[in-house]
Order: sequence, then C-alpha cells, then structure tokens
Amino acid sequence: MQSLSDQVSIIFTQLLDIPVLSIDKLPQAGSDRHYFRIHTAGKTYIATYGANIKENETFIYFSEQFQKQGLCTAHVLQVNDDCSVYIQEDFGNISLLNKLEELGFSDDVFDLYRQSLSQLARLQVKGHEVIDYNRCLTNTEFGKQAIMADLLYFKYYFLDALAKPYDKQKLIDDFEALSNYLSHTEHKYFMFRDFQSRNILVSDDHSLHFIDYQGGMNGAPQYDAASLLWQARANLTNDWKEKLLEAYMDSFEKEVGTTLNRTVFRSQYYGYVLIRLLQVLGAYGFRGLFERKAQFLTSIPLALNNIKWFLSNHNMGISVPVFKQVLDLCVSNEIMERFTPIQATDKTVLQVHINSFSYKKGIPKDTSDNGGGFVFDMRGILNPGRFEEYKKLSGQDKLVKDFLEQETEMPKFLNSVFDLVDITITDYIKRDFASLQVNFGCTGGQHRSVYAADALARHLKNKFKVKIILQHTNKENWLQ
Repeated sequence: MQSLSDQVSIIFTQLLDIPVLSIDKLPQAGSDRHYFRIHTAGKTYIATYGANIKENETFIYFSEQFQKQGLCTAHVLQVNDDCSVYIQEDFGNISLLNKLEELGFSDDVFDLYRQSLSQLARLQVKGHEVIDYNRCLTNTEFGKQAIMADLLYFKYYFLDALAKPYDKQKLIDDFEALSNYLSHTEHKYFMFRDFQSRNILVSDDHSLHFIDYQGGMNGAPQYDAASLLWQARANLTNDWKEKLLEAYMDSFEKEVGTTLNRTVFRSQYYGYVLIRLLQVLGAYGFRGLFERKAQFLTSIPLALNNIKWFLSNHNMGISVPVFKQVLDLCVSNEIMERFTPIQATDKTVLQVHINSFSYKKGIPKDTSDNGGGFVFDMRGILNPGRFEEYKKLSGQDKLVKDFLEQETEMPKFLNSVFDLVDITITDYIKRDFASLQVNFGCTGGQHRSVYAADALARHLKNKFKVKIILQHTNKENWLQ
C-alpha cells in the first residue's frame, strides 16, 4: 500500500524534476488538507494535497493574482493535472502565534502585529483590484447571506449542542435584523475571511507571508481586523487591540487614499467582532463536539471569555433581545464550567500510569492501592508491522505515525479513548485519587499500542496538567 507521502513525493518529482531527499508530513489543523515539507539538495518546498478540487483551484487563482500585485502571499510553483496537489515556496513554519507564545506581549511582537495589519490593508485594497469574485469558493460577497451562514453555524454547532431551550423563531428574526444591519457597510474590498495569527508566517528576516485565504470574498475590511485582534488563542490585551485597530485604520486610509469616518468604521468593526467570535465558537463546536477533535475543545473557554468581555463592554448596534438572551446563556457560569476542564495543581496527588504492552506478554499489573483503570485492545487497528518498511520501526517513528494517522482508524479510536479517560481523570482529581492506570495492547507492543500510549500522555498533559508515568513495557523485545 503506497502512503500519501509517497504519492506526493512522486508527484513532486514529476512536476519539478528534482530528486526528493526526504519528506515530512506536517501537522493538520482544522482543514482536511494535508501538508508536506519536501527536502531536496538545494532547498525545501511545501506540497499540499487536497481532495476538494474547487478549494484548491480558488487558492491557486488567488495566489496567482496576488503575486502579480507583489503581495505577501503564497507563491504557487507547480500544480498537478487534476489540481489535487500543488507545490509552494517554503516560508518556514514559524507563525505570528508562535512568536507571541515565545516572546509574549513584547515590542517586537507588537510590531509584527502592526506590520501584519498594514500588509492586510494592502492585500484588501490591491487584491480587490485584480480578483474576479466569481472565482470565489463559496459566496462572492460577505453580505447578508454569508453573515446569516456564520450565525447559523454558531447556532447549529454550538448553541444547539448545549441542549438548552430558547425561542428558535425569534432568534432567527434577530439574526435577520443583525445581518441586515451589518451588510450595509460603506467599504467592501477583498476579505481574507480567516485572518488569524496561525495564518501569518514570519521568516527569519521578520518578513511576513499570508496563507489559507482560499475562503476569501468581497466584504467588509473590518471583519479581517476583528479576526486577528480577537483571536481566542492569542488573547491580546485590550490595550493592544485598541492601539492596533488605530494602526490598521491608519494603514487602510493610506491604501484607499481617503479619510475614514472612524466612528462609523468602529461601530461596524465591533459588529463584525461579534460575528467573528460566534463563527469561531461554531467552528470549535463543530471540530470539538461533533468531529470530537480534543484540541478544539480546549479553546472553547477562551472563545467564551472573549464573548463575555465583549458583551460587558460593547453593544451590537441594534436591539436583538432574544439573541442577547442566548449569548448571556452561553457565557453563564454553568456553561463556562462545562467547557473548562479541571486541572491538576501542586496539591494534586493523582498519577496516571500509561503503558503499552504486548498481548503475548500479558496485561501489566496494577500495584496501586485503589486499582482499576482501562485496557484498550489496539488489534482492531490495521497493523503497520505487516508491512516490510515498518517492521523494524516503532510507534514513535515518523513513518509509522504518518501511516497510523492517514491509513487507519487510529484518530477515531483515540477520540473515543480520550472521551472515556477524560471523565475518569476529572473525577479522580476532584476526589483525590492517587493513581489511574491506562494500558494499550497490541500484538507486539511496538507500533499501535506505543503510538496510542504516547498520544494519550500528550493529551492528558495538555488538558489536565496531570503527572504522567509512561512506560513501553515490551521495548526490549522490539524488532531492530
């Protein structure tokens, strides 16, 4: 069976006629696209595989038009015949969010944000001059229909998942009123649609490069500024938000060559702040509550805190009483506590023992006082050890990880494991239990069980900050 990495490597060589030295599968984020870093003798490239051909075509078209304008966007070098794979220049993997997490709220990071907003204003205006909006992926314009879509996204994938009563028809009426209000905006240019710090790459020379703008359309420029400044994960200070908004308006005035009515511009900006916050919350709900991707669940409390602060400090511009009631429900203590995981402290006594093992050797014994725990049989997952190229590798090797993530049901299996173990961890921390054992077994204790044990250890450390004792009990018998 040929892996996706191998397929992409072959396509790369055919397109650029350059031998591939190695290929790295890059982590996936919220999309279904797969990214690879291709290493050649001279330089590295980024290859993207996407099954959504229309999405690929839109991204490639936008990139070509933006490159003509000298904008800081992706440089697409080659595309295969069916447009499922395209090769881009590699701008590295350090994002603006990485810089913020590394350096904090420093002057250097503030300047990177200011530059990003300046380049955004240029992209919005210059991109608008060359884009045929009929080539957009979905809507040609972020008008009433698109605003309603964002609000309904929030409704279906977060609000309804709360299983709380509300007047559905009156809420839709309020959505209609707010959509009408926001769609009558004075300025409409190219709207990036997902302008956030993970989609801004920072090179070693501090030059900026934008990615993931395939969802762009004609729309209000304030939406993109709101997306960056109110990103839940970044959690910018209010002082930074205000100063950077002023800097963005300065840059936008420079690009359009006219003076803004800043009172009106700000008023609609805050309307779009709310729309963006709700769209993001809907996305977290979809990825976390429906697709059951654990990493998105941890961002829900941040998004709710953003909305709570917004409601305390700004209004929506028009009267939408049922909508306001629904938002108050979302940021209530009950809902906030539901999505805020309990975490270990210095006083927490719980230790989680995670083992991989071989069924040929038997299930590891639990010697703790309370006993109990979980044993997960990984033998229902396709075994990489059946394939010659993986036999002498383990679940800690990149090639095996790629195989398990791309060619098997491992991600779905682990999401279910996380759901079960999370319930117990939460209860055990509250009740001061000292120990929990979780065992993953497979035939040889080398591939599937090792990968699963490592994955659970990462998940529990990130979510609960709990102490982990990780052992691969059959390591001495791994094939070498």
